Amino acid sequence: MELQGKVIAVLPERSGVSARGEWKSQSFVIETHEQYPKKLVFDVFGAERLAQFNIQSGEEILVSFDIDAHEYNGRWFNNIRAWNVQHVDPNTVAAMAGGMQPAGAPFPPAGAPVAAAPAAGATAPFPPASAAPAASAESGSADDLPF
Repeated sequence: MELQGKVIAVLPERSGVSARGEWKSQSFVIETHEQYPKKLVFDVFGAERLAQFNIQSGEEILVSFDIDAHEYNGRWFNNIRAWNVQHVDPNTVAAMAGGMQPAGAPFPPAGAPVAAAPAAGATAPFPPASAAPAASAESGSADDLPF
């Protein structure tokens, strides 16, 4: 999965020693640029990935991540781990902000024909009105609620 947004928080780095050696992990929070912005916290695991991605607060990034869950003491916890981070030019984001599509919406291929809008005089046909409401109105009942 992928999500683009602005880094709004860089959480403290965590490290430790496991059976396979030393490890490092750090969490980051990004916020999307949709009509109703969403926030996502994700982890980057490994010192080499932390150095490679070099994520700083305020940057615009595109995060590729996997979602997994694990159980601990009868409770379930989500784990969102980034496997790739690309830095995005902030000028591109500002230009796209007006016509941005929702996340996950496919883009049409370049040069693909755009579907034409219906002609000004064309209207979609409506289904015929059901006879049930007319029958109840004719019966003289003051209660015309359908339930």
